[in-house]
Amino acid sequence: MTASLIDALREALGKAKVDTSGAGLDARRHDYWMVSHARDLAGEGAPRPACVVRPASIEDVQATLAIAGERRVPVIPFGLGSGVVGGVIASAEAIVLDMGAMNATRFIDPVNLLASFDAGKNGLEAEEAVALQGLTIGHWPQSVAISTVGGWIATRASGQFSTAYGNIEDIVHSIEAVLPGGDVVVLGRGPRASAGPDLRSLMMGSEGCLGVITGVTFSVRRAAQSRALSAFSAPDMRAGFELQRQIIQSGWRPPVMRQYDEREALRLDERAKGCLLLMIHEGPAALVAAQAQAAGAMAKAAGIAVAPLGIVETWLERRNHVPGWEQILPRGIVADTVEISGAWTAIGNIYDHAVASLKEMEGCLAASAHSSHVYRSGLNLYFTFAVATQGPKVMEAVYLDAWRRIMEATDRHGGSLAHHHGIGRVRRDYLERELGASGVALLRRLKQAIDPGGIMNPGVLLPDA
Repeated sequence: MTASLIDALREALGKAKVDTSGAGLDARRHDYWMVSHARDLAGEGAPRPACVVRPASIEDVQATLAIAGERRVPVIPFGLGSGVVGGVIASAEAIVLDMGAMNATRFIDPVNLLASFDAGKNGLEAEEAVALQGLTIGHWPQSVAISTVGGWIATRASGQFSTAYGNIEDIVHSIEAVLPGGDVVVLGRGPRASAGPDLRSLMMGSEGCLGVITGVTFSVRRAAQSRALSAFSAPDMRAGFELQRQIIQSGWRPPVMRQYDEREALRLDERAKGCLLLMIHEGPAALVAAQAQAAGAMAKAAGIAVAPLGIVETWLERRNHVPGWEQILPRGIVADTVEISGAWTAIGNIYDHAVASLKEMEGCLAASAHSSHVYRSGLNLYFTFAVATQGPKVMEAVYLDAWRRIMEATDRHGGSLAHHHGIGRVRRDYLERELGASGVALLRRLKQAIDPGGIMNPGVLLPDA
């Protein structure tokens, strides 16, 4: 079966686009989910896929899906492998569809403020391309240099400047994708439309389960004229949350609003005292000045002290630097970050209960959180945990227990269980708590209608039937 599959793919695409080398297969067995790396350490890692296909065109994608569909072979779309929730785990019969060769800049239109790219375009390279024309996409995930623009869509991503610039759904203009049956769809046309349901949402957050994203057009912005920084020290997390609520509900929208609890504040900068609240204001100079002044006045009225602005500069310098699993797992430690969101009236309780529950774990080394995305009706929290274990054989169970504690604390207070990393495998068994039984059933019907053969990235997103 595998030999005939590879022969068919090579005949349709050319030998150079179908990789069966050991190194090539090993590099695409899974993404950056901690559990996959822990399984490798325990000698129980994912198998090599049947092959890695590197399409260079939409036609190559169509041909691959046609061959896979005829043989009922799983197809796993792969960007740059930066996903952290188990969205990619190979099986021995699967085709991994590596989109890295589809990385062209299609066009940049500075009049209509549109920029279009192949889905495999590196995110930082896309940002650098528009920056040459005085523009910005405005989407700055921590993984910007190691993720693709198609991956941003597939995981329904968010960036560090989202409070003003929006999440990926606010930045996308149109999406091009190949469906499992081979049809090419372009979803989105004008700056806004009332043409039935917004079908772009089928691809946003689809995690490779409904088709292959091949191109993305963004509604970009002119680069900011001015920037100012603000930093404050709140006595506790709830006081900081309340200041953020007052600022955002008063109509001010600093692109960056981040709040760290005491543990994370000290980890960021030893000058921090109490809970740290950082802001970056960007835009026209007059707006930036007014916004920074208003934030300072509101903080003063709330009795919240000013903190050194150098802490914000430290964050800007270090914001994308995190230790790799190779520095953690060999020491018997499991760790992760887990992002959720909740209403203003719930977020304090979610924080308190999740952190307290994590601290009850045997071997808990760290349990903390910060907020990084703010909305009129609430904000997100980004929990961090680190737990010492008895070694590779128990790492996965300890890791999943930490996740369970955060999910249950969030669910208990009515929060959303996923903010921007997606569902993958780590959250799929919690999806019914988020969508309800009817919502999961609806998603299953959509999956069945679009992918009746069930070939697209099986095992992800949807709970086991």
